[in-house]
Amino acid sequence: MNPITGATLELNDVVFHTPVVDTFWPILICLLGEFRVLKGGRPMPLPGGKAEILLRHLGLQHDQPVPRDLLLEVVWPGHAPDLAGQSLNSLTHSLRKLLSDQIGGDTPVLHEDGYYRLNQAAGVGVDVSCFETLVKSGDQHILAKDPAIAISLYTQAAQIYRGDLCAGTDINSVMVRERLRAHFLTVLARLADYYFSAGEYGRCLQYANRLLENDACREDAHRLVMRCYVRGGQRAQALRQYHLCVDVLHTEFDAVPEQQTLLLYDQVRLTPHTV
Repeated sequence: MNPITGATLELNDVVFHTPVVDTFWPILICLLGEFRVLKGGRPMPLPGGKAEILLRHLGLQHDQPVPRDLLLEVVWPGHAPDLAGQSLNSLTHSLRKLLSDQIGGDTPVLHEDGYYRLNQAAGVGVDVSCFETLVKSGDQHILAKDPAIAISLYTQAAQIYRGDLCAGTDINSVMVRERLRAHFLTVLARLADYYFSAGEYGRCLQYANRLLENDACREDAHRLVMRCYVRGGQRAQALRQYHLCVDVLHTEFDAVPEQQTLLLYDQVRLTPHTV
């Protein structure tokens, strides 16, 4: 099945490998982590830095067409409109020569009525769009009380998220970056909670530790890690995790752990069998 509209992964295969979305789209613009263009699942070198700027911007605006004047200012700031327009035409032509064979001869960048957009109908995808669609669909399945499918979708979303949004430093890009990051952290937390509830503590640790790699101050993740270590017979490691949490909070915010964390520490220290 299509990984964006409802594909599922085997729940016994939760590992961080290349997601199926990389090869589902004939051409995939990757903005999460390092910028890449995948053609048939393989990285494709681009003809110069302007091509990257163009595709970054169109990828970031994947849900709406971009006016020509705005695109010219983004890619060729301060240049004469006529010269910039000629350069844009030349650049889109070069991208068509480079990528069109993968999408049946169609152009990867459409120009209609003074607006530009990626040709998603022909098979040009954006990893940001795929990530958001998977998360939204997972959330809907959670509301529908269908956690197995939700977890499968969240797993794929976590695989797609190779890093924070790499496009732009303007306020809009920063806001989009933070929104996507918040969704990603929520996905990791839900996956960790799910596997802890299922008694699969090794998998819970995978996701809880990945959550801490991206936000070391998440006390809920520290507590999950502590519980997993205790359940796995590693009480000393659970106590070390608590002290790591204390150190991180003190260093980052000059703060102390929440009451929940303090209570769990006492539990681990005094009555680990109750954790």
